[in-house]
Amino acid sequence: MKFDKEGNTTYFEKKKTELYQELGLQARDLRFQHVVSIATRNNRIIMRMEFLKAVITPEFLLILDYRNLSLEPWLLNELASQLAGEGQLVTYSLPFEFRAIEAILQYWISKLQGRLNTLQPQILETLEALVDPKLLSVDRSKLHVLLQNGKSLSELETDVKVFKETILEILDEEEVIEELCLSKWTDEQVFEESTSGIDHAEEMELLLENYYRQAEDLLNEARELRVLIDDSESIIFINLDSHRNVMMRLNLQLTMGTFSVSLFGLIGVAFGMNLESSLEEDPRIFWLVTGIMFLGSGLIWRRLLSFLGRHLDPPLPPHVPAVLKKSQPAAGKVEIKTTLKGETFGLNRSTLTNQ
Repeated sequence: MKFDKEGNTTYFEKKKTELYQELGLQARDLRFQHVVSIATRNNRIIMRMEFLKAVITPEFLLILDYRNLSLEPWLLNELASQLAGEGQLVTYSLPFEFRAIEAILQYWISKLQGRLNTLQPQILETLEALVDPKLLSVDRSKLHVLLQNGKSLSELETDVKVFKETILEILDEEEVIEELCLSKWTDEQVFEESTSGIDHAEEMELLLENYYRQAEDLLNEARELRVLIDDSESIIFINLDSHRNVMMRLNLQLTMGTFSVSLFGLIGVAFGMNLESSLEEDPRIFWLVTGIMFLGSGLIWRRLLSFLGRHLDPPLPPHVPAVLKKSQPAAGKVEIKTTLKGETFGLNRSTLTNQ
C-alpha cells in the first residue's frame, strides 16, 4: 500500500526483486523480520515495528505485507488523514518524512499503551480477589489467570524496552539523525530553510525524544504493575502461612488433649480388667474414678496449653527504662566547659569548674 503526500492511497503487488530495484535498495534491506529498528539506506528510511514494515521516501510512504495483520482499519481510517494533514500530528509544517515517522511511532506507542490498558484492570481485579485476608485458601483458577497476565506483562515490558533502546540508539548518533531528514538533501528549498532558520535535525531529535519519553513512562507504569504483583504475591504467601500456622496450632492442641485423656484413661483400663477387688462393690466408685479421670485430663491439658502459649507466643519487647533526671547536688552545681584551642594545634581541652 502506497501513500503520497496528500494521503492518496494506491494498492499494488510486486515481487521483492522488482521492488528493491525500483527503490534503489538491496535484497537484505527488504528482508524484514519481527524486530524493531529504524535505518536509512540510499535516502530511504526503513522502519520495522515487528509486524509493521514501512519504507519512507521524500515523496511517499510504502507499507508492505499488511493484509493479514489487521492493519487495514488504521491504514484507511487514520494514516491517510494524518499524512494529508488532518490528524493530530505536530509535524505538519515539516517535510513529509516527519509526518510519516511520527504517524508510525504514534501508532506503535498507542498499540503498546492499549496492551497495558487491557492488562492493568485484569491484574488489579485478580490481585484484589487473591489478597483478601478472609480467604483460607487460594483459588487456583485466579492464580492461573495471574500467571498468564504476568507473562503478558513481561512480554510487554520487553517490547517497550526494545522500542525505547531503538530510539535511544538513534539519539546517540547525530549522523543518523541527519540522514533521517531526507528532504534536506533532495529539496533545495528545505535545505535553505535548514541552513537559515529551521534546523530539521533538531526537529527530528525533538520528535524522537518525545516518543522516547512516552516509552519510558509506559515502561515505568509496567514496572510499577510488576512491583504490585510481586508485593501481592508476598502478601498471599504471608496469609497462607498464617492460616497454616493456625491449623498447626489447633492440631497440636488436639494432640495434647488426646494425650491427656489417654493418660488418665489408664485408670479406667485398670478398673475394666477382669480382676476382683473390694472397690467394684461400692456403687460410688464409678463416679469417683470418672471424675478423677476428667479432672486430671483437664488439668494436664490446661498445663500443656499454658506451656505451649509460653513457648509459641512472641515475646514482649524488652522494657526500656525512662531516662532519669539527675538530681542537683545539695552543696552546689557542677559545670563543665569545653574550650577549643586555635586551629594551629587542633587540640581539644576540657576544664572542670566547681561552683
